[in-house]
Order: sequence, then structure tokens, then C-alpha cells
Amino acid sequence: MKLWSGRTDAATDARADELNSSIRFDRRMYREDIRGSIAHAKMLAKQKIITEAEADAICSGLQGIEAELSAGTLAFDEHAEDVHMFIEEMLTARIGDAGKKLHTARSRNDQVALDLKLYLRNEAEEIAEKVRDLLRVLADLAEKHQEAVMPGYTHLQRAQPILFSHQLLAYAMMLLRDLSRLRDWRKRMNESPIGACALAGTTYDTDRAFEAQELGFDGVMKNSIDAVSDRDFAAELLSVLSILMMHLSRFSEELILWSSREFGFITFSDDFTTGSSIMPQKKNPDMAELVRGKTGRVYGNLTTLLTVLKGLPLAYNKDMQEDKEAVFDAVDTVKLCLSVFTPMLASMNVFPEKMLKAAQEGFINATDLADYLVRKGLPFREAYRIAGVLVTRAEKEDRVLETLPLDVYREYSALFEADVYEEISIPVCVKKRSSEGGTSPASVKEQLKYLRSVI
Repeated sequence: MKLWSGRTDAATDARADELNSSIRFDRRMYREDIRGSIAHAKMLAKQKIITEAEADAICSGLQGIEAELSAGTLAFDEHAEDVHMFIEEMLTARIGDAGKKLHTARSRNDQVALDLKLYLRNEAEEIAEKVRDLLRVLADLAEKHQEAVMPGYTHLQRAQPILFSHQLLAYAMMLLRDLSRLRDWRKRMNESPIGACALAGTTYDTDRAFEAQELGFDGVMKNSIDAVSDRDFAAELLSVLSILMMHLSRFSEELILWSSREFGFITFSDDFTTGSSIMPQKKNPDMAELVRGKTGRVYGNLTTLLTVLKGLPLAYNKDMQEDKEAVFDAVDTVKLCLSVFTPMLASMNVFPEKMLKAAQEGFINATDLADYLVRKGLPFREAYRIAGVLVTRAEKEDRVLETLPLDVYREYSALFEADVYEEISIPVCVKKRSSEGGTSPASVKEQLKYLRSVI
């Protein structure tokens, strides 16, 4: 007999039971369900709704169930409707009528909202720590390659010289904002829904604040209908994770490009590449490609949940059971991607000499050439035009700007002097970009110092 029998004979069709059941995916929340139930039992005893002896029996019984589930000596009943009813049935079978009193002054509606919040709060902290691990690797790489010069790109065209460490730190700053979003998310979601019951609260003299404090919440949700009927905390987490994956995907794309022979800036460790089934020379960056690909999966989970919620009237509707698979899959995917991405990045080989060669061949000091003339008194637009003409001339003669003779420069402007070669040397071009946040070695050191201080 089902625990909700009474209004009906609960003799549902087996196919309906299969559709209705969620234990195959919500059983991962068993620890949170038990933790919430223990807090609830303590509150009921504190308020004298049940006796201390009954609460002790409930807590002891729940702790035993948790220990056995964790050890694998107790198996989940695949035919149970959900994890909440499975645990309640097991408890009642073990301790008798006291187990039937546990559900006093709560509903599965507030119970499932509580379990999901507790579960996601723990998972988000684990994700945050994985992001911090990645940031530490980025800091180490940036420090190790502080002086390596590479081309910076716009439109995938070589644009201006930058430090490789500066490029790495750009991703670090993005990831720091991801951490900030996770912290902000926790502040908003960390209110307890338990005690809202089905939707309207309860007639019992409960202490919601006590229960919230027991479970590490900052307070209670102020409206009982809101407490059971929204999943904005799950949707917001999916949004945060989607942005995080977007950053990992962009980084993956660059790593994939840099590891190609056309770039040759890096190579991946064999531990994080695969070969071809037919082409023996191949060393494929599959792990980075999979991170890039799985980003779409996380986006899809966000779209799934938003679509589920968009037309639901208040309060609880069974559609909301669909929240869990989407958010669980996203959490699992992000954790897996971070677990691979971080050691993959840490183990890659970097080739600064190839980066510098690419920087020297790309005319990426053309802006500095124009700035040289501006400092000599020429209007920027005219200086820009002359620099462009000189780039074309050098390109036709298969030269770089640094090797054009001075008399060629003076064909276009008498302002050119021998000091132009110093001004357009790639290391000097990098060093001069000393504005706050720029690519100069001094600026990069400040960025690295900041990163170290916040992780």
C-alpha cells in the first residue's frame, strides 16, 4: 500500500508508477533527506509535538539507515515512489509507530525543496573548490611563463603583442567571477523551506527558525507558497554553471588551436589526448573538445528547467519533479569537466619560442609604429595610414617591420629616426603597455599578486 492511500485505493497502473517514480535519480539525496528528517524530529520534540523518546528512536533509526546505505549493505527499493517514502517506510518498519510520526507538520512538497537545497549547496561548494584548484594552476602557469611573448588576437587575426601570462590571467579573472556568482547564489538560496508544508503552513506550533539553524540556513523563506512552488534557486545555479562552462569552452577552443601544428604554442600531455584509429601521426585534444562539447549539454539543462517552470501555476505541481535530472546532470558534468581540465592544463607543454616567432611575423607592432609618429607630432590618422603602407611594403618584400631599412622608413616620413627600431621591438611593445590591467610585465605581476590573494 502506498503512503498516500486513503483518498483512493492507490492501485495505480504499473506504467503510471514507472512514470511517477523518481527514486532512480532522487536517491542520491538520501543523506540530505535523512539530515533534514533528523532536524525535523528534533524540532518536533522541542515543541512537544512528539516525545523525546520518539525523537531519539527516529534519529537513531535514521542514522542506522544512512550508515547502511552508505556502506552498501542496504539497497534502495527500485519500486519505491521516491527516496523520501523509501526512507520513511524503512524507518517505520524498524521502529514502529514512532516512525509514522516523523511526517507531522511537513509535506513532501517542503521536504523535497529542502533536500534539493541541501544537496545543491554541498555540490556547489565542491564545484567552487574545483574552480579554485583550476585558478591555482593558472596562477602557477602564469608565474612560470611570465616573460613569454605571444600574439594577441582579434577576429582570430594577430593583433598586438601580449604576454602569455596575461592571456592566462584573463581566464583567471573570468573564473573569479564564476566563484563570485556561486557565492551570490548561496546567499540568495540559503533560506529554509521546511515548515511550509504542502503550501499553506501548518496548524502545529512549529519552530521553523530552529530547524533552519540546525541545517545551516541563514533564515526561513518568508512565504509558504513561494517556499514549495519555485525552483529559481536551481535555475540560477544552472545559469551560473552555464556561464562557467562557457568560460571553459572558450579556453578549450584556444587550447585546441594552440595545440595544432599551425600554431604550435603548446602540446598536451599524452594522458589527456587520444590517437586516431587510422592515422598514426594524430594526437587529438579530445578532452578539451569534450569540455567544449559538454557545454551545450549544461545549456540544455538550463533550458529544460526554465521550460518546465515557465507555465506552472502556484503552488506545487508534479512537473517540478523534472527539476532534478536536469540539475543533477549539470552538476555531474561540470564536476567531471573541471576534474579533467585542471590536470590537463597543469601537464601541458608550452613553447615560448614559437609564440615569439608568431608575434614577430605578424606585424603586430604596427600600432606601436603609428604611436611612434604620433609622439613625434603627426596626427594619429596620418600616422595610422603611413604604418599601414609600411606594413604592405614589408609584406611585399617578405620582411618584418624591424628589418625594413631606415631609408625606406624615411621615404614615407622624415620624422623617422634610428630610434624607431627600439620603439617597435616586440619586447619593448609589451613593456610599454603599462596601463593598469595591461600586458606589461609589471602589470601582469600585479594581476598575479591579486589572484594569489583571493584564492
